[in-house]
Amino acid sequence: MFNKKLQISIISGALLGIICIIGGSIRQGFSGNELYLFALWYNRLLMGFLIGLTKIEAGSQGLIKGGLLGLMVSLAFYLSTGMTDLVSFLAGIIYGVIIAAVVRRYQ
Repeated sequence: MFNKKLQISIISGALLGIICIIGGSIRQGFSGNELYLFALWYNRLLMGFLIGLTKIEAGSQGLIKGGLLGLMVSLAFYLSTGMTDLVSFLAGIIYGVIIAAVVRRYQ
């Protein structure tokens, strides 16, 4: 089940999630927002898992697929915040593209 592509994708999502925690704690503050920041990290981890399970084609189509998957996963988080965290939503789309590019590079 855990092939190299899936491992790379999950690790990429986890690392990008750490960046999201840093950005979210700068915007929202860390104290009192621990659950929010954990959910933000977990969202990126799930994004990496989902992208790792899908076939990522070469060329721009693979990057577009990563962006669309990032959009879908980030939309769930965005809606759960009452559509107040637009920055995290947009970052999720970009992170989907980044995860797809990393997976494609090391696949």
